[in-house]
Amino acid sequence: MRYKKSGNRIIVRIDRNEEVISSLKQICAENNVKAGIITAIGAVNKAEIGIYDPVSRVYKKEEITGDREITSLSGNVSIMNNEVYLHLHVNLSDKEFKVVGGHLNSASVGATLEAVIEILEGEFNRERNEQVGLNLLAI
Repeated sequence: MRYKKSGNRIIVRIDRNEEVISSLKQICAENNVKAGIITAIGAVNKAEIGIYDPVSRVYKKEEITGDREITSLSGNVSIMNNEVYLHLHVNLSDKEFKVVGGHLNSASVGATLEAVIEILEGEFNRERNEQVGLNLLAI
């Protein structure tokens, strides 16, 4: 993984077989990012995505394997329990151009991933909301 800061943005390249979430968290921690926006494109060879069921209050998870293009990855950076917290969603396209998407739990880069982290002023925290069953922005 490599990155370079430019103004209030961090330009990121994550290399083949590196894990996306842990790499982005590390960059945010190293740069003291406590509020931000993340966008990315690239390719993965393995990912776990999920969709939240508000009735059962459980994420349905699915592992996706094989080469996939990231047609869109977006989300935000906040803080929970004094640690970087990422909330990311992704759309992944296969070789037949069929797309699946959901909450990104993990992913391994297939070829490369290019991301931009836009650093926002201040700090956004998360807190557990038991009524919904999720960690929500404390706004």
